[in-house]
Amino acid sequence: MKATYKTYFVYYVLISSGFVNAFEPISTTIVVGAGVTLGLAAVGRTIYNHLHESCDSKWIAFNSTGLEVALDQKLFGQHVASRVIQKAVTGFMNNKNPKKPLVLSLHGWTGTGKNFVSQLIAENIYKEGMASSFVHQFVSTAHFLHLSQIENYKSQLQQWIKGNVTNCPRSMFIFDEMDKMHPGLIDCIKPYLDFYENLDGVSYRQAIFIFLSNAGGEHIMQVALDFWKAGRDREEMKLLDLEPALSLSVFNNKQSGLWHSSLIDRSLVDFFIPFLPLEYRHVLLCGMAEMSAKGLKPDQDVVNQMARDLVYFPKSEKIFSVNGCKTIGGKLDYYT
Repeated sequence: MKATYKTYFVYYVLISSGFVNAFEPISTTIVVGAGVTLGLAAVGRTIYNHLHESCDSKWIAFNSTGLEVALDQKLFGQHVASRVIQKAVTGFMNNKNPKKPLVLSLHGWTGTGKNFVSQLIAENIYKEGMASSFVHQFVSTAHFLHLSQIENYKSQLQQWIKGNVTNCPRSMFIFDEMDKMHPGLIDCIKPYLDFYENLDGVSYRQAIFIFLSNAGGEHIMQVALDFWKAGRDREEMKLLDLEPALSLSVFNNKQSGLWHSSLIDRSLVDFFIPFLPLEYRHVLLCGMAEMSAKGLKPDQDVVNQMARDLVYFPKSEKIFSVNGCKTIGGKLDYYT
């Protein structure tokens, strides 16, 4: 077999585009004659593996230090959540033989950092972060809107999870707006979260499930307010001050997707993680960080002006920001 003009043209394109130089020399060897087709095939496979995300250590590698630094420097006012998440995720990712998937349930008012933490976890496990094909996000008001379709939702959700874990055992599933999910729906994934070695030949033990919810926010706020009224330092709060009552309130909340859920009843949720309401000082930190993210020079006066115009509660004390840090990005556009 002779090398054709087309063969040389393809190779020229590879060289000129920079692809060939980017790979191992052995994978770019093209022998004129009988070996030319095999050589091009090898190049093609290498290019595909280089560009296409796959379920291996090139694309999935946990960065414990990166997660710790991100939580410490980017998440404000959440010392309890930061510590629990760092330990829970690190312990799970370092465990070569976990007995079940990691299941985290994040609770608190809007704008306190729940979605942001999910993003930080993804960024320190998957090379592509939230854009990874192995990270799957469901929003109750978008994906599970109609009560009349709940049985279809259950079937579709089971198939989606099974299919994606089969494709990549180290998959992550994020369920947002759990407080708006139809009660009973989430129980359909209970078998995948349990202590089974495998189900129908599929092991779910390396997967991560994260639930995000506003449910329990009132209880968390009350504990934080009691600490403030007692003159106690916010940083004295520990998980034990919040988690037991939090899990019970979520279980008994009829407006929550976890209402009387078997996931709680069977103790399949590893941690109920409270996100504390943010104070004025935390809003300032968010504002300074947002200015830096926008490429602006952080300006304390601008951030102070913006923070003063936000709404705080309770009405008498005005301690906590109603929307946390959620609206700061848009607000700063007005003040800068």
